[in-house]
Amino acid sequence: MFYRRGMDDLIYTHLSVRIPDRRDRYLFIGFGQLFDDVTASSLMTVDIEGSNVGRTPGEVNPAGWVVHRTVFEAVPEAESVMHLHTVPGVAVSAQKGGLLPINQFAITHAGRIAYHDYDGPGLRPAEQKTLIRDLGDKRMMFLRNHGTLTWGRSIAEAFTLMHYLERTCEIQIAAQAGGQPVLPPKSVIERTAAIGQGTGNVEWARIGFEALLRRLDREDPSYRR
Repeated sequence: MFYRRGMDDLIYTHLSVRIPDRRDRYLFIGFGQLFDDVTASSLMTVDIEGSNVGRTPGEVNPAGWVVHRTVFEAVPEAESVMHLHTVPGVAVSAQKGGLLPINQFAITHAGRIAYHDYDGPGLRPAEQKTLIRDLGDKRMMFLRNHGTLTWGRSIAEAFTLMHYLERTCEIQIAAQAGGQPVLPPKSVIERTAAIGQGTGNVEWARIGFEALLRRLDREDPSYRR
């Protein structure tokens, strides 16, 4: 689904999920795979160290896994972690003001998005601690000058948060290109964010995600192999 939206970056962004009946095992994309290469049988099973402990051969990109490991270790609720480097996502991550309350998603989630300053490639042990400190209790994060990150209590939640986060970045870049965006009054933003429509309910994302799966099954069910 991310590939079809043009959200891949060659082989350098990753998606992961915790295996439900093995809390210390995770499914991860093997090094060298494009998003549209990935099928159910090609996913690797790794432990928290990023070692391949399953039957699928392959290697793990350590620099790619460390972001996922850091979140999984710190957030027991996290069932899925997603990290992208899209053009609009990185563009907004590089803006001083970050994500603006420019559409309903950004308004609803105002104050619920974290920011982590760029500290070079990879994730040094010291930076792992600051990333988790910056993440706090939030499920979405901009890695400054780098990309976007979401975690969810299900694949559907992590995916849907990323879908709308990235879509909002696209809207922001488009609106800025056309002139000075119009933002709602602060009082409206605060009132809407306080309602937090769907933000606390893990089922919020399920229906839309299942609809996308049905479409994918109609158009190209090869991912299930």
